[in-house]
Amino acid sequence: MPICFFIGHREAPDTLLDKFSAVVERHITEYGVTEFVVGKYGRFDALAAKCVKASKRRHPEVTLTLLLPYHPYDRPTPTPPGFDGTFYPPGMETVPKRAAIIRANRYMVEHSEYLIAYVKHSVSNAWDLVEYARKREKQGRIRITLLP
Repeated sequence: MPICFFIGHREAPDTLLDKFSAVVERHITEYGVTEFVVGKYGRFDALAAKCVKASKRRHPEVTLTLLLPYHPYDRPTPTPPGFDGTFYPPGMETVPKRAAIIRANRYMVEHSEYLIAYVKHSVSNAWDLVEYARKREKQGRIRITLLP
């Protein structure tokens, strides 16, 4: 079952919503994606979750998982409405808190077949992660869709 992860800037415009929805729909209907994973830190993540939740009404086989960069013991996080569960990547227990989000995102890029991204600033963690994903894409390990 193919996994799609999302990465983007915290400040993403609501005008992305229609294009975002179309891209999510294409991943489901054309690429066979049934599992989406998203974080919860910023507008981009909120838009991604909104699109997948809407798609789940049309495609009940689709799941939405919340990525947890911080250990659930330290920061208990109940599963939010519309999500099917949470995921804390293995091996994160020793990662310093200041690097947890970056490391969790990188883990997901390494364990996903698809990445939907929104990056506009070249000096950002999102940009760096997309650059890392591009190297993996050249090796045929992930497919990236950049939102305009």
